[in-house]
Amino acid sequence: MRNIELKENERLDELQRNGYRIIQNPDKFCFGMDAVLLSGFVRAKKGDTLLDMGTGTGIIPILLEAKTECAHLIGLEIQPESADMARRSVALNGLSDKIEIITGDIKEADNIFPSASFDCITCNPPYMIGQHGLTNPQEPKAIARHEILCTLEDVISRAAKLLKPGGNFFLVHRPFRLAEIMTTMSKYKLEPKRMQLVFPYVDKEPNMVLLEASRGGRPRMTVEKPLIVYKSPGVYMPDIYDIYGY
Repeated sequence: MRNIELKENERLDELQRNGYRIIQNPDKFCFGMDAVLLSGFVRAKKGDTLLDMGTGTGIIPILLEAKTECAHLIGLEIQPESADMARRSVALNGLSDKIEIITGDIKEADNIFPSASFDCITCNPPYMIGQHGLTNPQEPKAIARHEILCTLEDVISRAAKLLKPGGNFFLVHRPFRLAEIMTTMSKYKLEPKRMQLVFPYVDKEPNMVLLEASRGGRPRMTVEKPLIVYKSPGVYMPDIYDIYGY
């Protein structure tokens, strides 16, 4: 572990993987369970190159470096402060030779990177449409949660351009937008291959959906068994403990 200077209001959080830690600022935005569940859903092969679009503080590349045998991982993040935290977290964990953080816009991703250059692309995008009820659309939490700087179609269309033929796109989103997600993937020739619904409790409606799509894949999708988060308030189901690494 390297010594990295923390800035005002920043803290270090343990990730329960390889002793890794991450720098976060709770006043700006902290990663949630959706990012962790996406990292558990990703299937990457040894030697793969992976891009995480909208990486925030770098949580997904850092977790995937611990969980997979990817050769190189890149996080793309538009907000300079978040990208700076991500770079310092990467350096803190001694991963600068494996993980690269680039400050840039998802909408410009096809200009930043060569076409068909990634085996895998991941994204935990903003879920909410528009800016209804937002008092400050430039606030980092608003940008992370609402489609202010990029839309679902921006994410899917750029992923389709940047994936190698047969490459895989992994997404976490909200079930209420599932029809839109599927039709947009189809428009850009990303064929849905796996889906898993996430339920907070066994008797509640799902509040997340995990999806894998293949560039140019054949039509056939596997729906995996539901992922239930809590057995009782504050007590995770065994599958969740496994994903977190507790």
